[in-house]
Amino acid sequence: MVRYIASDLDGTLLADGAQRMDPKVFDLVVRLKEKGIRFIAASGRQYHSMRLLFEPVKDMISYITENGSLCIHEGEVVSRGLIQRDLGLEIIDAGREYGDCHMLLSCESRHYTDSKNGDFIHHMRDVLRNDIAVVENLHQVEEPFLKLAACDFAGTDRLDPFMKERFSDRIRVVTAGREWVDFLAPDADKGKALATLLGRLGIAAEDGVAFGDQHNDIEMLRYAGIGYAMSTAAPGVAEYADRMTGSVAEVLEKIIETGEA
Repeated sequence: MVRYIASDLDGTLLADGAQRMDPKVFDLVVRLKEKGIRFIAASGRQYHSMRLLFEPVKDMISYITENGSLCIHEGEVVSRGLIQRDLGLEIIDAGREYGDCHMLLSCESRHYTDSKNGDFIHHMRDVLRNDIAVVENLHQVEEPFLKLAACDFAGTDRLDPFMKERFSDRIRVVTAGREWVDFLAPDADKGKALATLLGRLGIAAEDGVAFGDQHNDIEMLRYAGIGYAMSTAAPGVAEYADRMTGSVAEVLEKIIETGEA
């Protein structure tokens, strides 16, 4: 019996670069809830941004945010992963060395960047609708570091190996879309956050379905009872999934109608 759905957003529930949720998703969330099925939004996005995306049903779902670094259920933090400050500052400095990327620091209160690029700031603040502060130097931020991310508008082909060569032996370095490389605390990923949340809810891992399209979704796809990779998934992701689909909504309709995934 399906008791939960955990879905990535960008490239999965939000297809083709969409930045607003298709209203039919809200109807599906309501119908899932009526069937006793918990919907869990799992993304690299900020909690503030995700609640805006799900505005009509924002209090009906649970949230795995910052790629698993912060999990929130009914307004309460269920799990939190933190990056050691010294390592985080070293990653920030590597971003400066790389030169062609914009660094984003995720903290529990908000995001921070020291980028002066107007297009990047507009994208973060007005498109993704993040709560973000622009600072002169990320070294100034004194809050604990949840996650760091580097954005290269040219793609991750050069950025990903540059960062992995320096940091993959000390921290998880994963691609999160076509332009982003994320740095996650050793105890933080979507799969671990999902496990903690399901433990809180008293739901078995095998009683649910997960959807994803990027390498930051792999742990979640492997942990869930059934993992669906999107047909547009990044190379290698489908190897960790049980099935593939071109539409999350179509699978959810089937689950609502038949009770089976």
